[in-house]
Amino acid sequence: MCGRFAFYSPHEAVVRLFGVSGDWPGMEPRYNIAPTTFIPTVRVLPDDPQTRRIAMLYWGLVPSWAKDRALGAKMNNARGETLREKPSFRNAYKSRRCLVLADGYYEWQRSAANKQPYFIHLASLEPFAMAGLWETWHDPANGEVLESCTLVTTSPIPSIAHIHDRMPVILSPETYAEWLDPGNRDVERLDRLLAPNPAIELSARLVRKLVNNARNQGPALIEPVVDEPAAAPDDPPPDPSPAQGTLAL
Repeated sequence: MCGRFAFYSPHEAVVRLFGVSGDWPGMEPRYNIAPTTFIPTVRVLPDDPQTRRIAMLYWGLVPSWAKDRALGAKMNNARGETLREKPSFRNAYKSRRCLVLADGYYEWQRSAANKQPYFIHLASLEPFAMAGLWETWHDPANGEVLESCTLVTTSPIPSIAHIHDRMPVILSPETYAEWLDPGNRDVERLDRLLAPNPAIELSARLVRKLVNNARNQGPALIEPVVDEPAAAPDDPPPDPSPAQGTLAL
């Protein structure tokens, strides 16, 4: 799964790598992004299919038919293998796809004693795009609109399979246009984009358990460490309960 990630690249890098235009939301670097917060994404809207725009979306997809937004807390990840089947995701998969921008993500390796966090990033150290889905929800109580998203996950590539049995789908730049196009409904081709990509070169570094607490921020969270105490006073990593459309560890 992917329960935390970091995004700290400057505006210039985002424009160069993802081809976005329009206003920049002025987001500060974040080193410990958690579900149920607003996260940076790139999307294309049907009324302007040639323009990629930054959108800050709530992390935890709230389906259009949901009675309240609380359902989104269980929808931060979506298994790529079952997107067509799950009522929570299948409509968004057809035409509401986005890129979730990251410099790296965190994963926890389980052992008999504890869970050890790793920071996983491109070997090139450049920012990258994770495959996402987005949805619009109208609050039946007051009519307020919430735009939310989820991260799509897949099986891990061999270099990080020893850490966890899932990873976010990391898209290659040449597939961005295809993934973002709201008019593209070739689900057979889209399914192939969600397979583990052996061309993606990832590196993983052992990091401190400070990341376990979502209140902690700053570049110290991604610094590599050699030794880490077996126990730490910080909160444990997120471990969502099994629910429909939710990846359970």
